[in-house]
Amino acid sequence: MAEELRIIWHGHSCFEINSTEAVIILDPYREVPGYPPLKLAADLVLASHDHDDHNARSRVKLPARTVDVDVEIVDTFHDPEQGSLRGKNKIHIVTVAGRRIAHCGDLGHALSEDQLARLQDLDLLMIPVGGYYTIDADTAADLVRRCNPDLVVPMHYRDGAAGFDVISTVQPFLDHFDTVVRHDQSSFRLGEFHDAVLVLKNPKL
Repeated sequence: MAEELRIIWHGHSCFEINSTEAVIILDPYREVPGYPPLKLAADLVLASHDHDDHNARSRVKLPARTVDVDVEIVDTFHDPEQGSLRGKNKIHIVTVAGRRIAHCGDLGHALSEDQLARLQDLDLLMIPVGGYYTIDADTAADLVRRCNPDLVVPMHYRDGAAGFDVISTVQPFLDHFDTVVRHDQSSFRLGEFHDAVLVLKNPKL
């Protein structure tokens, strides 16, 4: 029987990959409008770049145990100007419990063919869709079509009072897809949903 692997959305771009092999936190935030303060524990923290809404490692308690997790990094930029506006960004591809999961951080541009080739055969793609600071809905949807992951979870968008007011809601991104699932929880078991865009419940609600 395959090991259960849970994905938990803590708000904004912060996700938890939770398995018996390892607990991994991606892009913990220091402060984002509308989201509660973070107080998390994990074996490993990965930050896509050094902005406060993605690199608050101090909000995550790390235990003494060492874990062996395969993490591949695709170097990208936070903007379409080769990083001259907002710097560099890392896409993290994590392989844990036999699943291949990519978190795009604050990706700010369309990807090259070489970069897209590294984002194939994904069980899960977590992608920013709100625009302004990151790629917008149209660019994100095109990336999804070219990567064709088993499951997509959008992030870094405005949801009511949660999120930065200059970024878009998730709806323009969802309009590109026929199969959209609005989950009633902020977490799910990987393998529970397939071939869909999965919108998680805002963890502040």
